[in-house]
Amino acid sequence: MNPLAELRYFFTALGYFTRVPVPRWVGYEPHYLNAAARYFPLVGALVGGVGALVYLAALRVFPAGVAVLLSMASTLLITGAFHEDGLADCVDAFGGAYARDDVLRIMHDSRIGAFGAIALVIALALKWQTLAALPPMRAASLMIAAHAASRACAISYLATLDYVRAEGKAKPVAQRLSGIALLCVAVFGLPWLLWPDGPHGLLMPDWRFAGATLAVLLVLRFAMGRYFVRRIGGYTGDCLGFAQQIFELSIYLVGLAWTSF
Repeated sequence: MNPLAELRYFFTALGYFTRVPVPRWVGYEPHYLNAAARYFPLVGALVGGVGALVYLAALRVFPAGVAVLLSMASTLLITGAFHEDGLADCVDAFGGAYARDDVLRIMHDSRIGAFGAIALVIALALKWQTLAALPPMRAASLMIAAHAASRACAISYLATLDYVRAEGKAKPVAQRLSGIALLCVAVFGLPWLLWPDGPHGLLMPDWRFAGATLAVLLVLRFAMGRYFVRRIGGYTGDCLGFAQQIFELSIYLVGLAWTSF
């Protein structure tokens, strides 16, 4: 393993999924994106970390609801609403068409329709209300866990499904993940679920919560994968964004439900 190459792949992932400037020496080659796929969950952890820091800082001044909104705004600013755009496009396409070609055409359209707008409002509102209802440290730690694990689950489709467009923004990424790369994705993305209460739980990982959350994620992954294949024969970049949003929201919901037990 070449450390310089791996650093280049990490910065490629950071530049692809966020608006954070990357050093000029990183350069760009199409194959970098596929090699960078293993680092997507780690980028998610960093995005979630920024959101958690903004939330905890804002909580010193504002009520929980306002602090969560400021946190969400920070992550949307960093990512450019990259995944939220995929959510809106997919809901518009799957909700507005039946034939495969029509679904792909609508998905490719940059305009947002009623279905997509409604989906965005509901998804953002659910995140806001769910996180605001959680204890502060659990909310902050789940932000990191959800951003990392949701990207790990979404990018895992590269190992099992086919990319259905001849060309597209995700085309350079859309190569089959090797076993080693998939293992890296899991290592970078899933262990965060073991510590839903952040530093307070570092010495006592919550295996039950992690197991329950992972079970929900696996069920959702299977269901969405089957749906993508049935409707369009595989996935697009928008499908990955849609899946990431569903996975992220499901982690918050499981986290909130877990506090009731």
